Amino acid sequence: MSSTLDKLGTRAGRAAVAVEWPTLLLLLLTFAAWLALTALVPRAGSPWLLPLLAVLLTFHSSLQHELVHGHPTRWRQVNRALGMVPLAFWLPFERYRQTHLVHHVNERLTDPLDDPESRYYTPETLAAMSPAARFMARAQATFVGWIVIGSFWRVGLFLASEARAAWRGERGLRAIWAEHLLWCLPVAAWLVAVGFPLWLYAVAVIVPSNGLLLVRSYCEHRATSAVDGRTAIVEHCWFFGPLFLNNNLHALHHEDPSLPWYRYHERYRERREALIEANGGLVYRSYFEIARRYFVRPHDALQHPFGRAPLSRRA
Repeated sequence: MSSTLDKLGTRAGRAAVAVEWPTLLLLLLTFAAWLALTALVPRAGSPWLLPLLAVLLTFHSSLQHELVHGHPTRWRQVNRALGMVPLAFWLPFERYRQTHLVHHVNERLTDPLDDPESRYYTPETLAAMSPAARFMARAQATFVGWIVIGSFWRVGLFLASEARAAWRGERGLRAIWAEHLLWCLPVAAWLVAVGFPLWLYAVAVIVPSNGLLLVRSYCEHRATSAVDGRTAIVEHCWFFGPLFLNNNLHALHHEDPSLPWYRYHERYRERREALIEANGGLVYRSYFEIARRYFVRPHDALQHPFGRAPLSRRA
């Protein structure tokens, strides 16, 4: 398993340039824009800059996703160093890397126990839920609930789970969090130095950024017996496509996680028919269509239809 995850986090298996300059330049520009905007907000007193910062933070998360998959250089430690700056504070990059690569074991995709990013529950977990927790889970089956409640709920669940794992002494976890907290210090120090209140940054920047990220994940996956049928495609994304670095073409990403964001459209044009046939036509026109269809309606059942994802044939 560890060797499989290592491959998912590299660009092995294809000819790769030493440095992917489009990604590296975007990352450097994002850091520069963050420094400029956070310094400008207290001085200008312009509330319209706060949504812009939230969008920038979402874009930085998309870049971190690229870093997890072995971009923009062929050297893992360089990529790791570039990804460690925690502009959103709450998620350690190394922990994100670990859990996200587990998510990319497609044979276990959507499994409520094996897939860290699964939205499904086992029958036993649902039965053990309190009425309040079950209500919150049902509310998040809708688009509006996923975005609004999930912006807080998902972070809270993650932090609580991490605290329990650290208390149990899970191998390496305390070191990951210690390193992460050290990286948080210069980010917080900068915000304090420029007069940006930390509470305002949390409420007006981090929380909305989480909501934007959840737009992408709401309909990304569904539970089905065919492995290739578990991942969706969202095609027409003039705003969210660039924001998510083309990860709206999610079936393509799961087919080849090593593909850099700027090659997605060319590859998708080549592979479109095959990808849509493989995923059973799980294609949405846009995220606006998804919002319209599922704004107050659940996208799927809470309980995984098989209890756990089966090891099955590919589509």
